[in-house]
Amino acid sequence: MEKEAKKEAFRKYLESSGVLDALTKGLVALYEQNDKPSSAVEFIQQKLGGPTVAEHEKLLAEISDLQRRYDELFATHQEVCRQFEEFKHTQSHASSSESAEAEFPLDSTAKDC
Repeated sequence: MEKEAKKEAFRKYLESSGVLDALTKGLVALYEQNDKPSSAVEFIQQKLGGPTVAEHEKLLAEISDLQRRYDELFATHQEVCRQFEEFKHTQSHASSSESAEAEFPLDSTAKDC
């Protein structure tokens, strides 16, 4: 009995959220196709608003490019932070820490290092 109640509750959830309607429309569109697509799953995915295979591959390539660019920028950031720490270290040896801080106060970008 409990199992049937769970099924009914889930069916009502799918119906109220529009899932059943969207799937039905996608399946009807597939049924009405004279030339059936080679991939029914891809057809339904597109009808549900998903990207095409070509769009998906383009997005994956863009993600890869963005990850590479992020890695490059992060490495540059780390190098600049290292150089900044070296500069602070040499300045503290060259003069007292009070005068070094007065001459070269930390700005908001340096605080990330």
